[in-house]
Amino acid sequence: MIVRPHEHWLTRIFVWHGSVLSKIFSRLLLNFLLSIAVICLLPWYSSLGIKLTVAPFSILGVAIAIFLGFRNNACYSRYVEARLLWGQLMIASRSLLREVKTTLPATTDLAGFVRLQIAFAHSLRMQLRRLPQQETLANYLTAEQLIQVLAVQSPANRILLLIGEWLAERRQQGLLSDILFHSLNNRLNDMSGVLAGCERIANTPVPFAYSLILHRTVYLFCIMLPFALVGDLHYMTPFVSVLISYTFISLDALAEELEEPFGIENNDLPLDAISNAIEIDLLQMNDEADVPARRVPDKCYQLT
Repeated sequence: MIVRPHEHWLTRIFVWHGSVLSKIFSRLLLNFLLSIAVICLLPWYSSLGIKLTVAPFSILGVAIAIFLGFRNNACYSRYVEARLLWGQLMIASRSLLREVKTTLPATTDLAGFVRLQIAFAHSLRMQLRRLPQQETLANYLTAEQLIQVLAVQSPANRILLLIGEWLAERRQQGLLSDILFHSLNNRLNDMSGVLAGCERIANTPVPFAYSLILHRTVYLFCIMLPFALVGDLHYMTPFVSVLISYTFISLDALAEELEEPFGIENNDLPLDAISNAIEIDLLQMNDEADVPARRVPDKCYQLT
């Protein structure tokens, strides 16, 4: 994800990094070349007696814009919900460690407990992105814990079980009362809810048929558009066609990015930075000296 400081409106017009233009540039170039070909073939095209007007494209364009708006709203809602879930994870992680630290005796070693929480955040991030986890989790888990975690379908869920077992051991030792254990277990339930919510978003995309019909309609519209414009615009056809095509194709491409908020595209959630922030907060809450450097959503731009 890219977080930019406020820029002058003229500067933002020419922004390339973070826009979908880099992804759709080749498609716009094809539309430009098609428009030039239509201009060259105009005499032959006119001799066929087939004439397209702008009127049907105006009606179709309005319909496409409405449905693209609905699709983008649906995809953006998934993006917002995903960000809220990761915000809840940050709250639950901080609250869980704070309650444990202020409840257990000051002599209790919480290093292992803290690293289990950090491992959960990183495991969830990699699980949503379908990345290998062994190398990263080896920095936070013991060899025995790592074997248990990697042997199951949902490593993040297994780490939650290990956290619960850690708390259960302290309960059996008499360090936690039943009431306090119940309170801490509710924090684990919150983290489990975040896990389930993220899995629901990742495993339930927008229905394929809905996305497909919009995708096909947009590209058929952009292919046929130069034939309707050339009669009135002539040599201006390529520029107007590309401008209109940019509007529709870019909205379609942006919806594809927002539909998968856990990915690594420019406009996806900064899960690396969020996981890093959780790790830093938990280590500092435990008064540890070895704290990693803070990451920002995009290395080219600093948060202001």
